[in-house]
Amino acid sequence: MTTLPKQLALTDSETLDEVLDCLSENISIETQGACDQKTLFEILVRAASSGDSIENTTKVLNSSPCGGDIRYHLDKINNFEQLENQINLALKSRIPRRIKNTPHKIAIDLNLIPYYGKPDSDEEPYIYRSQAKSIGHKLG
Repeated sequence: MTTLPKQLALTDSETLDEVLDCLSENISIETQGACDQKTLFEILVRAASSGDSIENTTKVLNSSPCGGDIRYHLDKINNFEQLENQINLALKSRIPRRIKNTPHKIAIDLNLIPYYGKPDSDEEPYIYRSQAKSIGHKLG
């Protein structure tokens, strides 16, 4: 019989550590100076998870490289197809063995956000069209 740990959820710190380990094991970005690869990934993950800018994230973290240093290293990436493959491998590397290669029922919660404007050709496949809702109200 398997004994489950008391705490079934990861803490924020444990989740960040796991993500940084996964990225470091699967993705290689050449860095130099005070900006090592793990620091680069940490700043990017923290900015993405909080919806913040790289610049502000570097200001919030103590002893981190500045936003310009982070962008300098990101600008060196020129093979985005290779990076995408590395990211996909990173995601696959953390799938537990017990669920690999077996079918599973899943559910997706789709939240549609109103879109106003004219989409460009890249956005068009992701725009759902429906009957416009009445937005006018009678004042009386």
